[in-house]
Amino acid sequence: MPLTLASLVHHSALKLAVRAGEDRLDVPVRWAHVSELADPVPYMEGGELLLITALKLDAEDPEVMRRYVKRLVGAGVVGLGFAVGVNYDEIPEALLDAAREERLPLLEVPRRTPFLAISKAVSAANAADQYRAVTAGFAAQRELTRQALSEGPEGLLAALAAQVDGWAALYDASGAVVAAAPEWAGRRAARLTADVERLRERPAPASSVVGGPSGEDRVELHSLGTGRRPRAALAVGTAAPLGTAERYAVHSAIALLTLTTERSRSLHAAEQRIGAAVLRLLLAGQPDHARAVAGDLYGALLDAPFRLILAESASASAARAHADGHARVAPAPQAAAALAGAGTDGDPLDGLAETVESAAARSGEAVLVVPDAERLVVLAVDGGAAVTACQAYAQAVQAARAAVREQPATDENELVVGMSAPAGPIATAAAYKQAEQALSVARRRGRSLVEHEELAAGSVLPLLADDAVRAFADGLLRALREHDATGRGDLVASLRAWLSRHGQWDAAAADLGVHRHTLRYRMRRVEEILGRSLDDPDVRMELWLALKATAAAGE
Repeated sequence: MPLTLASLVHHSALKLAVRAGEDRLDVPVRWAHVSELADPVPYMEGGELLLITALKLDAEDPEVMRRYVKRLVGAGVVGLGFAVGVNYDEIPEALLDAAREERLPLLEVPRRTPFLAISKAVSAANAADQYRAVTAGFAAQRELTRQALSEGPEGLLAALAAQVDGWAALYDASGAVVAAAPEWAGRRAARLTADVERLRERPAPASSVVGGPSGEDRVELHSLGTGRRPRAALAVGTAAPLGTAERYAVHSAIALLTLTTERSRSLHAAEQRIGAAVLRLLLAGQPDHARAVAGDLYGALLDAPFRLILAESASASAARAHADGHARVAPAPQAAAALAGAGTDGDPLDGLAETVESAAARSGEAVLVVPDAERLVVLAVDGGAAVTACQAYAQAVQAARAAVREQPATDENELVVGMSAPAGPIATAAAYKQAEQALSVARRRGRSLVEHEELAAGSVLPLLADDAVRAFADGLLRALREHDATGRGDLVASLRAWLSRHGQWDAAAADLGVHRHTLRYRMRRVEEILGRSLDDPDVRMELWLALKATAAAGE
């Protein structure tokens, strides 16, 4: 316990007597300082017991004493020691009244007690308290280390909460609470997610102090990790500012959790290499070998239907689309900044990886995440938390894109995701193709996520919304449109009616309001102009798709 004025008063060798401020003797004394200046405040730091003989003070002037004492209280002086029998035989009434008015503890120092004895007593007591704090800090460090080794982060947090007489919580890279002690602290810690996210935006190591959600506690937030971006965060909530021993405990916890975080990163890299091997075996059609390599790490994932997810950044996807002759995706830079940028240096694939891994960890699911050049490959339990988190992440990117769609397109990072239908280990290669198809459609449509079920259940017509398809359609129908532009007939409309009626002359002619012989003449002109036979089903298919593609474009 720190030294207080009460401790000094009870010090038998000092013989101090209390003359004012009896109800404020429990305040800690940081130092004892002697000053005969009329205004010693510029040299005060707060927490001092000021010792005087009133050598240069008019201690009998009430107004002077009121100003003097008020200045001392404003500077944080915790007590005033007045030596009697030096310049004054007893404490002047003016000083007594001023001290009582400001409730400043006033101690009478007998002549036989030198100020040096008081200073030594304060120094010795503070040194002893510091030693106790350091000793307690080392003991706390040993206990925290023992708990970290035997119980992991959960045990460490429990020991830390006991050491600081408060609560502690650990956040993962996404800002979600992964452990808390006591158990009830998880709800309180969850309300500080926004503060943790702001902390993660600052270079590590970083810390901040915030008030509790209801103002009932003081919370310190500390980033964890040695990289440029923090990998986790620690929250410590207490009713009052931390003392020296508690500060040692918190610093020890930060060091131990940082070591755990860095070790986790190394383990994560090793797990990722195993995951890459498992994925290669699955794609090669060797599920038994894949299961043997997966072991306990990914075995549970292979025991249930999973989804295969392929993700690309929009800039890579746009380049791929350009190379394939497809329409370019118009990225929204604000989407990446708002989502993937937090804690991932703006890389949306890193952001997606953190999101699905954190969701899987919180729910106890297995998830396989493998970076593959400019792509990210994910195997996640069908209907599980990781798949749900991926869908929510992509939807948020899509919403952010929509919010800024009026702005010029740039090649900033964004996200394009394709998701397979539920599959098992033996069908992994087919699931990969499904995810690729869905990714291609997402790229074409300018969407952040497309699931394969949408392709199977939907129409092929949205796939025609492509520059290359429209260019083909325009070229195929150009001669017919030029013919119609001369006013010599309506070949395009006639062709559309005839094809829609599956070549039934009477029904198509009725739709157009012409005689069937007129329609037959028009179809012969179509064949002559195009140089192709309408008896060929491939020709009819291409013409129908060309008509649909130009209709989808609003032509």
